[in-house]
Amino acid sequence: MRFLIVSDIHGNIDALEAVLHHVRRKRWDRVLFLGDAVGYGGGPNQVVEWLRSLGSALVAVRGNHDRVCTGLDEATYFNRYARQAAEWTLQNLGRKNLEWLRALPKGPLAAGDGLAICHGSPVDEDAYIFSGYDAAQGFRAVPHRVVFFGHTHVPSAFVLRSTNGKALIQVRLLSGKRLVLDLEPECRYLINPGSVGQPRDRDPRAAYAIYDDRVSRLYLYRVPYRVQTARRRIVQAGLPPVLADRLAFGA
Repeated sequence: MRFLIVSDIHGNIDALEAVLHHVRRKRWDRVLFLGDAVGYGGGPNQVVEWLRSLGSALVAVRGNHDRVCTGLDEATYFNRYARQAAEWTLQNLGRKNLEWLRALPKGPLAAGDGLAICHGSPVDEDAYIFSGYDAAQGFRAVPHRVVFFGHTHVPSAFVLRSTNGKALIQVRLLSGKRLVLDLEPECRYLINPGSVGQPRDRDPRAAYAIYDDRVSRLYLYRVPYRVQTARRRIVQAGLPPVLADRLAFGA
């Protein structure tokens, strides 16, 4: 099966549309969504409506912004810009979209044979995986060989392998317009495909991935999109301009 993997769209409908245009001639069977459909961006309803339209072809988990922006959680640990965006999103989400987001399950969630998805870490949906130590905790928390996660907005891979009887974790940042990774059968993987709508690796292009589990091959893509349109959408919504400006720098 081939999975289209998207994460951290954050209400950026312009970035999502660019991804969908880019993937239109590629084959995929199901979509794995790793959380944070909303927050920051000016098109939350359009993003959620696309996710809802996928029906049974979608396997999804919630993100921390999905919780806060739908009133399921307090925004006390958000910075003031994220809080303003969360309040605006809650006020502007349509009823059906709000209910759908509130019903998203907490990860980790099994998505296939030896495959799982989560938003942050398999240990805690709000935890970040930035280091080998973070990854080691995640590997211990679940038995799956491949886990896709989001939350950091940084495309990366953590590989657990055994060398001379010792378990070692390799960390790799993933960059470039198109990258192909062949996953080794004897290794385990924690993989972040990057963010569609809020990249934070100094590359403003939208990120997404396709995973073919029959051959254990992962394709990662970066796609340019109408950043200025997304920025205008944020400003015209009355959201903090800093949320618009950061899109231009991928930060």
